[in-house]
Amino acid sequence: MPIASDGELLNRETFSCSICLDLLTDPVTTPCGHSYCMNCIKGHWDEEDQKRIHSCPECRETFIPRPVLKKNTLLAALVEQLKKTGLQAAPADHCYAGPEDVACDFCTGRKLKAIKSCLVCLASFCENHLQPHFDVVPLKKHKLVEPSKNLQENICSKHDKLLEVFCRTDQKCICYLCTMDEHKGHETVSAAAERTERQRELEERRGNIQQRIQDQEKDVKLLQQEVEAINRSADKTVEDSEKIFTQLIRLLQKRSSEVKQQIRSQQETEVSRVKDVQEKLEQEITELKRKDAELEQLSHTEDHNQFLLNYPSLPALSESTHSSSINIRPLRHFEDVTAAVSELRDKLQDVLRDSWTNISLMVTEVDVLLSEPEPKSRTGFLGYSCEITLDPNTANTWLRLSEGNRKVTWMNRNQSYSSHPDRFTGWRQVLSRESLTGPCYWEVECSGLVSVAVAYKSISRAGWGKECAFGHNDKSWALDSYQSKCIFFHNKISTAISGPVSSRVGVYLDHRAGILSFYSVSETMTLLHRVQTRFTEPLLAGVRIYNTGSSAEFLRLLG
Repeated sequence: MPIASDGELLNRETFSCSICLDLLTDPVTTPCGHSYCMNCIKGHWDEEDQKRIHSCPECRETFIPRPVLKKNTLLAALVEQLKKTGLQAAPADHCYAGPEDVACDFCTGRKLKAIKSCLVCLASFCENHLQPHFDVVPLKKHKLVEPSKNLQENICSKHDKLLEVFCRTDQKCICYLCTMDEHKGHETVSAAAERTERQRELEERRGNIQQRIQDQEKDVKLLQQEVEAINRSADKTVEDSEKIFTQLIRLLQKRSSEVKQQIRSQQETEVSRVKDVQEKLEQEITELKRKDAELEQLSHTEDHNQFLLNYPSLPALSESTHSSSINIRPLRHFEDVTAAVSELRDKLQDVLRDSWTNISLMVTEVDVLLSEPEPKSRTGFLGYSCEITLDPNTANTWLRLSEGNRKVTWMNRNQSYSSHPDRFTGWRQVLSRESLTGPCYWEVECSGLVSVAVAYKSISRAGWGKECAFGHNDKSWALDSYQSKCIFFHNKISTAISGPVSSRVGVYLDHRAGILSFYSVSETMTLLHRVQTRFTEPLLAGVRIYNTGSSAEFLRLLG
């Protein structure tokens, strides 16, 4: 669309209503000489009727009383003629610059919005006044940018010159006179050259950012798929577990029903046998009473000849069907069955307890995301510190516990411990009360020859076999420490460790991540040995003491 000339722009403004900003419709002129659309000025004055003073919206001249308006026929004819010759309506209100907009520096009167700013002219232009930058050859070389209110920031405050040089020494834009003044001898380039370099860096950074966005979007997609997989697996496992537990319940109900049926059947059999014997005995009692009556009657016969005549005819007393005394077992009846069922219940409880520990561990080991990284400083480790206390029921009888069951010492005589199935009977060892799963850290102060260890609860306890010794089986991991030497043991494999070893050993365990690390702790922390594996049971902390007088103490740590 062709750009209107300044004269045309003047005509537009001349024949536009300053209230609606459109070409005049039914134009009228106020006594002060300004023209408006008939409806626009009437509406304006209608709002002022209550004040009884009416004013011109442009010059604010007041009129009392309200003037009578008449159509300006000449002005109306001119407007109609200009419409026919192709004059467009005045710019809509949104084309004028508002408080938040950049205004054209060359517009007079009400300014239009700028559509470009020139970094050479240091001015902003509307569409009309920008045209020379497209038509005039010297102006075509000027740098046009989006409208900016900050053009003056491109001028040197000291020399009033364009900031077109960049000082790399001071990292700021300067003018060419500054290079001869306070920035003399500095490394300088043109602002355009620096922009090109920074633009290249920017594009590289954007490329890196966009690549990271793509990578992370892939990760987000993978995580979403993992969420769906977790939900599917959890739902199926819950369904399968419910089926299995239902089968177990039904099996127990079936066994309960079978035991009940067997008891009732045996009850019926035994009661029937007893009643059979009872009936026979009652029949014999009746027969014996009859014979006793006959004998009693004969005993009262006074005739001696008659008595002697009838006496031989009496039948001999037959032997009793049963012994004179019934051999009845002690009255326990079915109590042994109750004891057997109770024993079964106790065994099931033990199995369920141990199995539940493993099931619970399997549930908590479902870990899609990586665990927290291992700390890098002692302060970081102390954030995972846990308090360890030793279990007296596991302590070998040659070991004495003290300091609130945190310290263990090999004594030269047996301690008065009660018998317990968890006690180590051969190796001088002891385990903690606490089961260790989540990330945790503890420190052991060693004196003499000591082995710092972790072990499954299921490790064997009785005797001197390797299956009981920390580090010599697949159920334990141990670091033997003595003076400046230490050796790591696991499953009969030993690893010699060189380097300085202090008397204090730090242990970091992340059960879920399968990480077990041993550190030498002094003013600094030195990694002695790290294990990466998969733990299948909860772990207990433990120590083994090798000789009399040696000791180990689990320290209280402030996290």
